[in-house]
Amino acid sequence: MKKFFSMLLVLLLAVGVAAGCSLDNGDTGSKSEDKKEGKLKVGLSISTLNNPFFVTLKEGAEKAAKEANIELTVADAQNDSAKQINDIEDLIQQGVDVLLINPTDSSAVTSAIESANQANIPVITVDRSAEGGKVVSHIASDNVAGGKMAGEFLIEKLKDGGNIVELEGIPGSSAARERGEGFHQAIDGAANIKVIAKQAADFDRAKGLSVMENILQSHKDIKAVFAHNDEMALGALEALEAHGMKDVWVVGFDATEDAVKAVKDGKMAATVAQKPEMIGEQAVQTALKVSKGEKVESFIPVPLELVKGE
Repeated sequence: MKKFFSMLLVLLLAVGVAAGCSLDNGDTGSKSEDKKEGKLKVGLSISTLNNPFFVTLKEGAEKAAKEANIELTVADAQNDSAKQINDIEDLIQQGVDVLLINPTDSSAVTSAIESANQANIPVITVDRSAEGGKVVSHIASDNVAGGKMAGEFLIEKLKDGGNIVELEGIPGSSAARERGEGFHQAIDGAANIKVIAKQAADFDRAKGLSVMENILQSHKDIKAVFAHNDEMALGALEALEAHGMKDVWVVGFDATEDAVKAVKDGKMAATVAQKPEMIGEQAVQTALKVSKGEKVESFIPVPLELVKGE
């Protein structure tokens, strides 16, 4: 009988060990699956999705994220600096590994970037730069060069001189500051050419229309308009057409689909072509490199070109 119980005890122990091994194998499989599902998490805070340029940028980022199996979370700041700061804080709380930020306001976004710095989350700025906080890399076209390109084009067209209206982007944004800077590098030294009105229209088509309408109340002798983006240029074009002014050279910036069509149709003179899809793709690809500890350039330029009519 004792022998029987001894054998039974050995058998029970063997079953227990086997069951334990089975449980261990199950746990290992679960951890392996968790690791497999542990995608890189990237947050993209974008200034506005009420602008075709930034929609295309977002789509470029989404495409690159899908190809690299990256989990991308996009937050639309709706051109509101306070909302953008809250959005970034939310992304930090969600535990993103890398933050891509397209600032609404280059100065106001500093506090949010500093919050990311404190949480040890790398920050990459996209299209627009930030004035403060630690940024690993900035990905954008050279806005100063683009503004200068627009100015040189208008100098070429205004051989006999003339008055120009400049529609500025959102005050405080690096894009507005830099595009204006490049434009004036070219224009300010040109003979017989004068910027007679310069006003912000916040990169918005409706505001571009209303601001241009107001300018036309006091300035009729206009030969050209330079707008810091295509949305404002198209708004200005609408105002000019309403006043029967079809011989004004209108130059925009971004080469959105509507603007390129307007150039081809002979309504707009030119637009400075950025490549928003490429900017979005580069941003995600750079985020992946940063997450792996690879060294990246502090500024990654995306090429520009001038799209103009025949």
